Amino acid sequence: MCSRFPQSSQECDVFGSRNYFLPAAYHFLVNHTAKSHQGDHRIHDHKHRFEHWYRDNQVYFITARCHTQFPAFASDHAKRIFWDRFDHYTAKCHFTPWITSLLDNHYHTLGYLKYGRDLAPMMKSIHGSTAKLVNDHLQAVGIHSYCSADSPLVNGRLVPFWGDGRNTYFDGCIRDERQAAHAYRYVLQQSVRHGLCRNWHDYPHTHLNIEMERAITRATELRAFLYGVPYKRYLR
Repeated sequence: MCSRFPQSSQECDVFGSRNYFLPAAYHFLVNHTAKSHQGDHRIHDHKHRFEHWYRDNQVYFITARCHTQFPAFASDHAKRIFWDRFDHYTAKCHFTPWITSLLDNHYHTLGYLKYGRDLAPMMKSIHGSTAKLVNDHLQAVGIHSYCSADSPLVNGRLVPFWGDGRNTYFDGCIRDERQAAHAYRYVLQQSVRHGLCRNWHDYPHTHLNIEMERAITRATELRAFLYGVPYKRYLR
């Protein structure tokens, strides 16, 4: 089950229609999945909002963007900070990225998480460290190098740095091989979709760690997909 139902157009590209009626399998999964806000199981219009699901042995799609879509990662130095912290904490928290793409104001990653309990500390560590270090860099180089006078920076720093400061990322559990392939290609083509290049090979900040067919084959062997909970768009 995706951690919460997708709210943005980018999330819907991977996770399907927002008008999704919960199947019977959902109620079984609610009782077999650790969740954020354990005491709050409220459903609004058949959607869980901003709830993270923590499942062992699971393929996850994760995405986050900077506050107000500010291009905090526009410089090569800022991007190097992200990759250094991302590589460090994903390894520490047993997350194996298949493919990750970093743009100037957001990123997407698709990969395998061994232990569900590691998701929250991994994201907190990646986002906390990159926010601090990139803000230090933004402050050092000066606001005028990056934006106009009406920018969201305060004293040269972007605060909050991720999302709205409370809901800082989206994570979704991948249902099956078909959705995994769709998500993989979606991340692969980010630089092309945003007009940064004509071929993803030419964009240095899309990192392929594991080739798609190999990754999906291994995930199938491990039964690391959330089988049995179809998306409405797949039934059309």
